[in-house]
Amino acid sequence: MKLLRTIALDPSDTFVFDAPAEPGEWAVSGAFRFCDQDPTAMSGKARAAFRSGFLGVQSWGWSTLVQIVPATDDDCRALIELLAGQLIDRFGAPDLATARTAAEEEVAFAQSLCTHPISSLIAVHRSVSDGEVRESFRRLQLRAGQGHSKAFSFMEVEDDVEPDSDLRLADMNQEPRHR
Repeated sequence: MKLLRTIALDPSDTFVFDAPAEPGEWAVSGAFRFCDQDPTAMSGKARAAFRSGFLGVQSWGWSTLVQIVPATDDDCRALIELLAGQLIDRFGAPDLATARTAAEEEVAFAQSLCTHPISSLIAVHRSVSDGEVRESFRRLQLRAGQGHSKAFSFMEVEDDVEPDSDLRLADMNQEPRHR
């Protein structure tokens, strides 16, 4: 059996999301967190969570990436119980039976994303089309012989090119700018 765990390749989730997930916690898609919100009206960090966040079940925070990991039946049962408890405590589920049914469905969906090899990284992109939330998932492929590393790295550049003076990291989670 395989499940999803949050992974942090760099500290970016800590400034992209209001509540970042802890690295290594069990994860689900988490799209249900937006069922009572208008995604087209979201901005800033809430919009970033909607567009590209996986839900860390323990922290109720967001992670840009998840990793496919091996899991046992006990892990799966514990995840379902943890999510069911969170659905009652944080989302107002009416009772444990209802929460457990919803948690089972959410965990089954997460398992359906685990068709790739162990250690594969998965990213999500959510959008709204015709009033419905759409999710697409993609696997991030490492080059042969490459291990997981930081999401960003710095390299020396030989040409002395003038940088874009309008670039601000804080604006990177906003809509793309067009010139």
